[in-house]
Amino acid sequence: MSLIIDFHTHLAPANQTQPWVREWSLSVAGPALLTRHAERQTPAGALRILDAEGVDYAVVLADMHPKVTGITTNETVAEYCAASERLIPFACINPHLSHHPGRELRRCIEVLKMRGLKLGPPYGHFYPNDPALYPAYEVAQAAGIPVLVHTGTSVFRGSKLKYADPLWLDEVAVDFPDLRIVLAHSGRGYWYDAAFTLARYHEHIYLELAGLPPRNLLTYFPQLERLADKVIFGSDFPGVPSLRDNIATVRALPLSPGVTDKILGLNAARLLKLP
Repeated sequence: MSLIIDFHTHLAPANQTQPWVREWSLSVAGPALLTRHAERQTPAGALRILDAEGVDYAVVLADMHPKVTGITTNETVAEYCAASERLIPFACINPHLSHHPGRELRRCIEVLKMRGLKLGPPYGHFYPNDPALYPAYEVAQAAGIPVLVHTGTSVFRGSKLKYADPLWLDEVAVDFPDLRIVLAHSGRGYWYDAAFTLARYHEHIYLELAGLPPRNLLTYFPQLERLADKVIFGSDFPGVPSLRDNIATVRALPLSPGVTDKILGLNAARLLKLP
């Protein structure tokens, strides 16, 4: 079997997460989520889950959006992922909480050994082309790390959709032509076409599939194969019923040989500079 990388997972300790996030996750994934989520709170438990679900590596995202989802600090995620090379830590920066985003990201890379950046504009209530974030983009571009940006709708209370339009990333891609920008959720809902167009026209913009039912991917993106090298699997784990089922559904899509291997792992491995 080929390499499987989940580019979008959350640690979300119960005492650091807003209660409505947990309520929604339960409504989607059912009571089994409680057991799975508790097990995931230790790196050893997370690795057992990855093995059971057939996943080789998982990106683990910090979360700095107290108004909407909660706070899982960069330090928490870095310490958690230090237990295994299979757990890949991504920092999170909220420009309303960090007055020096560039310095903070440099610290996360150099001191905490984090390997990507996650931004949640609709949760933090900021535009991704906010000049305050430009120092962080400069650091990310120089370091060659990917920036994962939430685009599209969200069910979480307090999120603001106006910040989730992927078109804001067009300006960022122009101003930082070598920055690897990954559109989390691929513009889910309103902006599938916009996300696809941005990925077509910008060399370093990628689509990421977390939160999208895999069986509908070719409905949302009928020309998905045109971006075979720029589509990345993600789950939003633990808020999905079954990672293994999602992977199997992607494999069953009527795509050319080799395309699913790229989507499920090879494209992410290239971005993450995995061997």
